[in-house]
Amino acid sequence: MKSGSKRERLFVGIRTVFLDRDGVINRKPPEGKYIGAWSDFEVLPGVEEAIGRLNRSGYNVLVVSNQRGIALGLYTVEAVLQLHKELQAHLKRKEAHIDGFYFCPHDNSECTCRKPGTGLFEQARLQFPGIDPETSVIIGDSLSDIEAGRRFGCRTIFVTGNADTRKPGTGRAIALADATVGSLAEAVDALSG
Repeated sequence: MKSGSKRERLFVGIRTVFLDRDGVINRKPPEGKYIGAWSDFEVLPGVEEAIGRLNRSGYNVLVVSNQRGIALGLYTVEAVLQLHKELQAHLKRKEAHIDGFYFCPHDNSECTCRKPGTGLFEQARLQFPGIDPETSVIIGDSLSDIEAGRRFGCRTIFVTGNADTRKPGTGRAIALADATVGSLAEAVDALSG
């Protein structure tokens, strides 16, 4: 974690928490593999409690996720919607919930919603007009998450996660992020001060 006193000041006043999905909420598949069904979705340890803590603290909790597998024809938009419905049901059983899911179904360079673009954040803002970049943070495990957060103007937390499934650019993401942690639970600890 980057310096304690700086960290505490960085995360004061946060009201909206954007979460990347694969690698933050669930186990990230190896590079080139995609998750399009609940049967392939493995929630990471401590995630349900971490999201529940965010809910109980009054944060908006929103998922922003690139889903290139749709563009590649590996699964459909409907399959992602169903997976998110099943994730929501799973979280509900653990007294937690996601307030909104936003995902990009496009391939590289086809849109403005694919992170590191900010289109998913803007979509969320249409549904939640009170979202302000100044009071938002993204928690993600890739350089594109951190770059998207910085472009949107919010604070950023990089999750190092599993070394075997990290994308290229980890060093740059760590350098750009406001804080670096090992898991979503540690990120929630950082937000709690």
